[in-house]
This record gives sequence, C-alpha cells and structure tokens, in this order.
Amino acid sequence: MMNIEDIRRHLPHRYPCLFVDRVVALEPGVSIEAYKNLSINEPFFDGHFPENPVFPGVLLVEAMAQAAGILGFVTMGKTPEDGSIYYLVGVDKLRFKRPCVPGDRVVLQASIVSEKRGIWKFDVRAAVDGETAATATILCADR
Repeated sequence: MMNIEDIRRHLPHRYPCLFVDRVVALEPGVSIEAYKNLSINEPFFDGHFPENPVFPGVLLVEAMAQAAGILGFVTMGKTPEDGSIYYLVGVDKLRFKRPCVPGDRVVLQASIVSEKRGIWKFDVRAAVDGETAATATILCADR
C-alpha cells in the first residue's frame, strides 16, 4: 500500500490536479490498484454540473493515467525528484460506461501491456462498487 505521502513522491501532481488518494495493491512491472474518493467539495463539481454534479470524463482519464504513472515510476525505480516525468501521450479505445458522482470511491486499475524506448502502454479501468465506469488503453512517455 501507498499513502498520500508515498504517492506525492511518485507523482509530480499537486492539488487540485492530484487524483489518486491511496494505492491498495501494487506489483511492479505488472499492475496497480488505487482509488480516488469523490467529495462534493471538489472544485470542478461547482460547474460540472451545478444541478447534477458529475466527475468530468477528462479528469477520470487523468486519474487512470496517474495510477498508471505510479506503476511506471515504481517499475523503473524512478521518481520525479530524479528528473523523470511521465507524460500522457495517447488514449485509445476509451469508453465511458457510467458517471462518477460525489460520494463515489473510484477504483483505478492499470496493468502494463508493453514498454518500448520509454513509451509505456497500459490497459486502465475505473470502477465504482464493482461497476465499470471507464476503460481505455493509454500511452505514457518517460522523459
């Protein structure tokens, strides 16, 4: 498991753009499971949407990418402090299955598909209460 201090060592993101609250399982080189707790106090809910708050899809993709980034950093044995940074460079086969709303615990899962010359491919999934919220294949570049 990784708490928020460990997560902050492995991701350069900070409030309001850090979307991983806890890592509950991690197998370097293989997979990660983490989560993001959604609270009505999140700043994006004020405008997305005022009468029907929904976690923006682009932020859900970012949360999945951040979980994948932690997996990549741990697998490489690097941190942003070492001068390494992970960029999200592509998203394929993205599908949204259900909205994520305040009160949800969004479980973020990522598994490594491949790595070639610093380009990592991950299969990612977000779920709430076992129900899939989104799936995608993402590409990240280590620079």
